[in-house]
Amino acid sequence: MDAQSRGRADEIDPADQWVLNPRTGHYELQLNDSAARERPKVAAPRRSSSAPAAPTTTSPGVPGPRRGDTPPGGRRGGRSRKSGGGGGGRRKKALLITSGTLALLLVGGAAAAYLYYDHLNGNLSVTDIAGAGTGGFKKDQAINILVIGTDKRSGAGNEGYGDKDSVGHADTTILFHIAKDRSNATALSIPRDLITNIPDCPTKQPDGSTKTVRGAKGVRFNTSLGQEGRDAGCTMRTVKDLTGIEVDNFMMVDFNAVKTLSTAVGGVPVCLEKDVDDEDSKLKLSKGEHKLEGEQALAFVRTRHAFGNESDLDRIKTQQQFLGSMMREMKSKETLTSPKKFFSLAEAATKSLTVDQGLGSIDKLTDLAGELKDIDLKNITFTTMPVLDNPAEKVKATVVVNQALADPLLQMIRGDVSLTEVEKKEQAAKEAADADAKAKQDALLQGNRAPAGDVRVSVYNGGGPKGAASTTQQWLQSSKGMSKASNQGNAPAKVDATQLEFAPNQADQARALADALGLPATALKMGTTDAAAKTPMKLTLGPDFQKAGSPLAPPVPQELPKDVQQAQADKAICAK
Repeated sequence: MDAQSRGRADEIDPADQWVLNPRTGHYELQLNDSAARERPKVAAPRRSSSAPAAPTTTSPGVPGPRRGDTPPGGRRGGRSRKSGGGGGGRRKKALLITSGTLALLLVGGAAAAYLYYDHLNGNLSVTDIAGAGTGGFKKDQAINILVIGTDKRSGAGNEGYGDKDSVGHADTTILFHIAKDRSNATALSIPRDLITNIPDCPTKQPDGSTKTVRGAKGVRFNTSLGQEGRDAGCTMRTVKDLTGIEVDNFMMVDFNAVKTLSTAVGGVPVCLEKDVDDEDSKLKLSKGEHKLEGEQALAFVRTRHAFGNESDLDRIKTQQQFLGSMMREMKSKETLTSPKKFFSLAEAATKSLTVDQGLGSIDKLTDLAGELKDIDLKNITFTTMPVLDNPAEKVKATVVVNQALADPLLQMIRGDVSLTEVEKKEQAAKEAADADAKAKQDALLQGNRAPAGDVRVSVYNGGGPKGAASTTQQWLQSSKGMSKASNQGNAPAKVDATQLEFAPNQADQARALADALGLPATALKMGTTDAAAKTPMKLTLGPDFQKAGSPLAPPVPQELPKDVQQAQADKAICAK
């Protein structure tokens, strides 16, 4: 039994109690007296949170299913349905809505969509992150979710893992980037021992007030959580400063999550190239294939001395292999057709998760899952922030960013470029469209330039450095003679890259401004109708803008440097 198990040999799993009533043709929840007394109160499945449940069971306090509802994994009215149509098909599709995500994200979404229990909302823990992040993912934009595994030792069964009084650190951190077109995803692991800077972090206090925890320079990344009262919002802010990628939402779990989720799915397959006997993590396994759950699963993802060169970087690879295997297990037929597994996963996932307010309900988790339903596992790439041993240390204990490898990797993630090869047809069509668009854009730079004094432009900051609109306006006036430039402050919405919007009769002004700022043709967005006299163009500075007078960030690379570690979620890899 794992630490979270409430099970006894005689306890009845509610998922096993759905039986077909031959008189009505519908599934009903049937409990004997013993089961009714021992079963915890939960709401029966229903189509929506607003629909009332009709009492049909013999168990006091346990509402029954609505007329016509199916049990978890069951069929309606005893009739079979093809997977492609009808209500059964829709439910089967719901089972797959989170295929191609991190395992924790996968479980949380799929279970929520399939088992719509009101009481699951109460299982979730929600943190007010005091304005960290974007405020929540958007359906028509790329999504960035920060998945945090904390080493907090609280909870029954966790007393033997060392510092039981630890407030927890950001022990395992993965930035999960979902592409705007939902065709692929990248899971970027951030080493816990990476030396970085932590910004000042506003944090919500129990009394509702906000306290700013002072930042720190040159410290381990994992201290962005827990230490000095820092919350997950602080880890989100640290990731933004480190990567240039703003996080939409976070999900956080502790030791118990690995145990309960691996047990709920019936075990996670792993492969070892050698025998392992690690006294620290208590992992003892023979060479070959195993299916791990509970304490063994936790030992597998915690071990630092069993594989590779016994470093945290090799442990990250082991964790990525485990997560990939859990994803494959989630998509397996054995999981999709098992009512018992889905009921267990719903409970385990929601009880394990701490989320921000933007994901603080089953509805919101289901919305997120809907955005991920079409991602194939082969188009999910695990990678790790490239690092080097800390040159300031004689005894190597920490690491620093390897900028030569990290810069192109982060550029690709920020530019929403897949690290995997998507479908050939789609890729070919995209490349052809890009080539056509580039030819049209390049033509915009061909032609006359307006005198500097005639250039009218309103400058907005849509994701550039703080104060960029003001400093750019001043630079254009003082250094380029563009006296009609004006500062408009922050843009109404952030942009992915710097862009200049102008009318056809302003093309000569646009070319002059592009020359002054070094804007590429792709940054020019020409409208279809002419502008009135004295109407300014609109320049919105994006995250690729560094400072006035400096060129924009270089073009996004289309391939990773060969030394960047990566692995695809659909491939099983043996730990060695």
